[in-house]
Amino acid sequence: MPNFNRTATQRRLTRFLLATISALGMTCGAWTLAASIDAEISQARQLVRDSDYEEAYRLLLPFEEQGQDDAVFNALLGESALGTNRADQAVTYFRRSLAADPDSLDAHLGLARAYLAMGNYASAKIEFETVLRIDNLPRNLQQQDEIYARAAQEYAQGNRLLPYAYAMAGYGNYSVNATDGTDEFGGSDTDDNFLNARSGGGLTYLLNDNYALKGSLDFDFRDYYNNDDRNNDKDLRWDGAVSRNLGENNLAVGARGWRSYRGDGHWRDDYGLYSNLRYAFSSIDQFDFGAEFRRRDYPRGPLREDSRNIAELTVGWTHSLLDGAASFSLAAAGGREFATDGRPAGDSNFFSLSPSFDFTLTDTLGGFVFAWWQHDDYNAELLNVDAEDNILGVGEREDNLYEAGAGLTWQFAESWSLNPEILYIYEDSNTLANEYSSTEIWFTLRKDF
Repeated sequence: MPNFNRTATQRRLTRFLLATISALGMTCGAWTLAASIDAEISQARQLVRDSDYEEAYRLLLPFEEQGQDDAVFNALLGESALGTNRADQAVTYFRRSLAADPDSLDAHLGLARAYLAMGNYASAKIEFETVLRIDNLPRNLQQQDEIYARAAQEYAQGNRLLPYAYAMAGYGNYSVNATDGTDEFGGSDTDDNFLNARSGGGLTYLLNDNYALKGSLDFDFRDYYNNDDRNNDKDLRWDGAVSRNLGENNLAVGARGWRSYRGDGHWRDDYGLYSNLRYAFSSIDQFDFGAEFRRRDYPRGPLREDSRNIAELTVGWTHSLLDGAASFSLAAAGGREFATDGRPAGDSNFFSLSPSFDFTLTDTLGGFVFAWWQHDDYNAELLNVDAEDNILGVGEREDNLYEAGAGLTWQFAESWSLNPEILYIYEDSNTLANEYSSTEIWFTLRKDF
């Protein structure tokens, strides 16, 4: 009789051997394919560094399906597509790279540059700011993106130290408007022309593990020359911070300050610590959360008692509009001022709200409009008097401060712009001496480096 048990055993052994050989074949094939992709990635990386984007694109494209879950592969393919004017494809590849590695600086900065190439300036800025923080940028969305893009391109070429600088010069007019307060205490006839100069810059150093160090300086000088009694303004601002990219977030912790000349040899010093979190909710929405504790100090002079400590929380939202050609922002802040040196009005709580709209009209022309309102509520009772010290009443001081402004930015040459602006200020108070209003109009010539 036939040995059926032996035959069945042989069949099972044969199937096992075939399955093992097949599995080994597939494994070797996968290893071979992975090794091949790794070799192409290494070669493509060098081609991108040499700016040979077309050759890198042709080299990587046949492996698109096999490498669609590889963050490095897609970042290089996106860079190659962007360098060959395939911005829409680059967006797809950079998004794939971020899906595989949300912390990839190369993919965030590449996606931002792809948006810029497509004219989606608002979304580009959101992506740039997930990695980079550059202070004192021009108001034009496209100009901001171009400055970020130069830094991103430097990083793509292997540079980690990213410098930025600017210089501005302008001419304008400052006038005090008539209010009950300015009419009562004088000053509503003030009408000054002025010259303005401003310069500054900063450095960003990108460290390992998605950390970055940032520092900036800004000096602003305004010379009033029609009225000898008017004080010239001088302001020096500084900022230093460490930040880290965390997927769609960028968290920064730092210190900043502001030294301001107040006339007659007196200065005001502001300095403090802050933390800020930017969160890219989507390609068209960014949220911003901040906290700061700072000191406002008048070292000497008649304003010495106005020195105070300030604690403040902020929240903001930016939304891309018109396919990225414009953006709308809404910022809110609230906090408390602590009258540490006996300020007559006492401590105060404050709340502010500020909407703004930035837009691009053409490749060289853009603009902005904004408004700002802040309410201050003090806790100490004061005498409300007129210019002759007649008592008008007793109560706690309340102020409402308003600002509204608009401007245009004309980029008439690369990195050069001409900027006309207007600013209206109005301070309404239940104490007569604190009512105030002014209008400023000026033109600025700006060069970014």
